[in-house]
Amino acid sequence: NGSVAFLINVLINEAEPVRLQDVAVVSEYPDVFLEKLASLPPTREVDFKIELLPEMAPISKAPYRMAPAELEELKEQLQELLDKGFIRPSVSPWGAPVLFVKKKDGTMCLCIDYRMLNQVTIKNKYSLPRIEDLFDQLKNAKVFFKIDLRTGYHQLLIREEDVSKTAFRTRYGHCEFRVMPFGLTNAPAAFMDLMNRVFQELLDRFVIVFVDDILVYSESVAEHRDHLRRVLGLLRKHKLYAKYSKCEFWLEK
Repeated sequence: NGSVAFLINVLINEAEPVRLQDVAVVSEYPDVFLEKLASLPPTREVDFKIELLPEMAPISKAPYRMAPAELEELKEQLQELLDKGFIRPSVSPWGAPVLFVKKKDGTMCLCIDYRMLNQVTIKNKYSLPRIEDLFDQLKNAKVFFKIDLRTGYHQLLIREEDVSKTAFRTRYGHCEFRVMPFGLTNAPAAFMDLMNRVFQELLDRFVIVFVDDILVYSESVAEHRDHLRRVLGLLRKHKLYAKYSKCEFWLEK
């Protein structure tokens, strides 16, 4: 898919995990690499909007059946989202069902089935970059740095008047998202807009962004140090956080 293609064929060799404090430049920005997002993101230049087709009435569907183990997992994940402030109790007339998808590592990913909401949402025409154009930027690059934002979508607030549209129904109550959830049709475009605004001055010079992935590329090690500091400095300034375990540093191809 697009996110995979974005990695620009950077080959990553299997190696022992390297501690953050041992990585040059990265060690200067430990606050950018949080273990978990613990609270709501700040108000940003961009927020997430859900604009509907004319005269659309709220849509609500009954919760899906779940196995006992799934219900137990649901309780835990809902409580974690409530504790962080990412969701709140809702009385919205909207209501999407939820389900679980098993990840490769065996953990359960909570998914909201927003297909009905997506059908009545006006699609954002914000264009994503062409992969071919991204390749053109890398012709002379020799050092690379890949950043994966931590649960990137949850780092963007939803416009208050649209929060009720994200409501979902479960056996344990009715909730709605205050941060952008996964599964909404315009989420990739909205986050791409945010990233382009944050990195506007660096794009096509030594930074490529594709939704919540960032690639920094340089022609020399000395140049790369400066580039990393500028990119990580912007993440710090805008309170955007990366997942260290999914980042790759000082790659040579």
